[in-house]
Amino acid sequence: MHAMKWLCSLTVIAGLAIFFAPLLSAEPEGQPPAPLGLKPVPVPDDNPMTPDKVELGKMLYFDKRVSKDGTVACATCHDPKRGWAEDQPVSTGIAGQKGGRNSPTVINAAYATSQFWDGRAATLEEQAVGPVGNPIEMGNTMEAVVEKLSKIPGYGQRFQKVFGTGVTEKGFAQAIAAFERTVLSGDSAYDRFKAGDESALNDAQKRGLKVFEKSGCVNCHTPPLFSDYEFHNAGVGADQAKPDEGRKAVTKKDEDTGAFRVPPLRDVEKTAPYFHDGSAKTLEQAVALMAAGGKDNPHRSADFDAVREAKLTADDQKNLVEFLKALSGKYPIVDPPKLPE
Repeated sequence: MHAMKWLCSLTVIAGLAIFFAPLLSAEPEGQPPAPLGLKPVPVPDDNPMTPDKVELGKMLYFDKRVSKDGTVACATCHDPKRGWAEDQPVSTGIAGQKGGRNSPTVINAAYATSQFWDGRAATLEEQAVGPVGNPIEMGNTMEAVVEKLSKIPGYGQRFQKVFGTGVTEKGFAQAIAAFERTVLSGDSAYDRFKAGDESALNDAQKRGLKVFEKSGCVNCHTPPLFSDYEFHNAGVGADQAKPDEGRKAVTKKDEDTGAFRVPPLRDVEKTAPYFHDGSAKTLEQAVALMAAGGKDNPHRSADFDAVREAKLTADDQKNLVEFLKALSGKYPIVDPPKLPE
């Protein structure tokens, strides 16, 4: 009898475990599952993701009415069809003005510990409002944006449904950030190789992986995101008449002169041109500069010494380029939605 009771109890427990397992393992509502190779997306407690919030964020992301003259949206410089970045060295803002930096990709930005090349925003929410007030980018103010969107009934209804308020700057930032947290890329050939599929990488890519790991590239371009999100000076643009200060503009520290955030390398094949100024037109050019340990200047980071001392050959660099192509994964291509009226 006792054995029978234990057996029945175990059967019930097993049944409950099977029933609840999908609920316990599922991603929160509105949050996409992390693709192969990536951990679950970190989501702040004060901005949980919901389908309605993500949809609102998508609308705001594509809406050019956010800019002062109605010509620029987030998607203008971070185009889903161009690797969620842009194929120009620097972006064009309102009135045809040229910015000073290349548009970084939104892909996997949800995992970044800071935003922008100089790390001036700590979160996606902070990043979302930055371009609005930039006189070269959208040239607007958040006060004017809130006023304009409040006059569009469709937005008023959606903000009320998502946040229980009218249009607000906080809601604007949270909705766009929620949408951007859905822009994930993984399940690349590299990820499948790491998961045990030896055939996922070709011979050149396997050689490139070894070079990547042994030459010191991996020290800054750390898997699984292929960035440690730290700031380093590689000498890019240091020879210009007025070099970009980079991180120094944020920290005011002289040692941060010309230092920029390590760019993540997933889908890097899709996001040319490269570096903060878009000065490398091809992946081959970018690899060559980094293989040389960057360009000498008074603030060049010692972190590049290991790569320089590795003395990578032309074949090594070719294999590195092939390996980087193996980091191209599966990310969403989103078409512009119908905007509220």
